[in-house]
Amino acid sequence: MKKYLYQRSIELTNGAYTSNLIRKFAQSKNSRRFIPGYIKAYQILTDDVEKPLDSFSTLHDFFVRKLSPGSRPVAPAPVVSPVDGKIEIAGDLHENVHFLVKGQHYSLADLLGDKALADRYQDGKYAVLYLSPADYHRIHSPADGKVNRQYVLGKKSYPVNAAGLQYGKAPISGNYRMVTELDTAFGNMLVVKVGAMFVNSIKLTETGGEWQKGNEVGYFSFGSTVVLFFEANSIEFVEDMSNGNRIKVGEPLGIMV
Repeated sequence: MKKYLYQRSIELTNGAYTSNLIRKFAQSKNSRRFIPGYIKAYQILTDDVEKPLDSFSTLHDFFVRKLSPGSRPVAPAPVVSPVDGKIEIAGDLHENVHFLVKGQHYSLADLLGDKALADRYQDGKYAVLYLSPADYHRIHSPADGKVNRQYVLGKKSYPVNAAGLQYGKAPISGNYRMVTELDTAFGNMLVVKVGAMFVNSIKLTETGGEWQKGNEVGYFSFGSTVVLFFEANSIEFVEDMSNGNRIKVGEPLGIMV
């Protein structure tokens, strides 16, 4: 019943009209005066923000803020974190290429909309990285690689916070999402950017065919999630990849096997 009521409340409020209102407000000049309150409410540390706080013209501008050069050093590991966020879960893909998040079972074929592609990751690994509203929301490349394919699926989105992952209608495989497959030195990997409720905005800033580890490739408007998938026998997660731990852009995530 709790899951049903949660899903119904989200479906009644999460429409195009509501999304447009929120987007327009966040990008309006009037939203600028809410920046100090936003920082205080989410206890955001601003020492590493690239620009002075009074230079942001809208709340959205602050939300997609850039950081000062050198504030996120890139580790020499072959795979690093693409975002600042929390490790919701990191583990092995189950039989028939399924994975588990907050008690919900997901099919990689449903997430990708491509069973043949999903089957290539049988017995591989995955990591779910959640970005809260307080986090830095630019996305960086987790590895050096060539872009094999990139496409978008889905329309509306459930929240991707703890409640959304537990009670939402399969938010990871059902939400608006952008899939990128990279060909790397350790094999192919998938970088799945998952949109959040109200504002399904994933903007690419790297549109070329090559990604360089640590370089910015895009950003989210509003909190969201990145899910990484790796082929079998390609990497092992570092010891710090424990559920609930915090991780930052450029910190080591995996080593080759």
